[in-house]
Amino acid sequence: MPRYRKSERLEKLKGLIAENPFLTDKELAEHFVVSVPTIRLDRAELGIPELRERTLAVASEASTLKALGQQEIVGDLRELLIGVRGRSELYIDEKMVLEKAQVARGHHLFGQANSLAVALVDAEIALTGSVEIKFLRPVRLGERVVAEGSVLKRREDKYWIEVISKVQDEEVLWGHWTMFGFSAPPGLVAEEDER
Repeated sequence: MPRYRKSERLEKLKGLIAENPFLTDKELAEHFVVSVPTIRLDRAELGIPELRERTLAVASEASTLKALGQQEIVGDLRELLIGVRGRSELYIDEKMVLEKAQVARGHHLFGQANSLAVALVDAEIALTGSVEIKFLRPVRLGERVVAEGSVLKRREDKYWIEVISKVQDEEVLWGHWTMFGFSAPPGLVAEEDER
């Protein structure tokens, strides 16, 4: 890893955290081959909050979901730019695997990808029209699945969305969704607001 001058390091640090706000100080220190205290000082100089505050900021952005409630997302939503792209993470625990094989049941992986696709739709109601999906390899107990979704195209209330799920750098699921977005009937919105 090359050594950076402080000004270069600060510039690259800003870019890395903007790209992935969930990087820890330790990961950043390893990337730049500096100490954790040096990264903390750099962040303070740039006015970049610690990981916990960055995580809360992303979570509050996620609370602007239109078509889903936060509890309806399968996995942890890490990034969401409605109508553009999003990312979620799902840790595979014992409740999600087949007992003998110790691999994730497919509906958990599909649920993560599908809820991410729904979250990307810029509408109060999002419906899945069709899905072309491929499971590329089994996901095992203890693995962390990162799903990244992006809106490929939009025409009026119709969306074409691609979701790719990976474990580390290996693709485990790929899919294309055709989604439809609608406004909620007036009575439905009023009932939701009263809760």
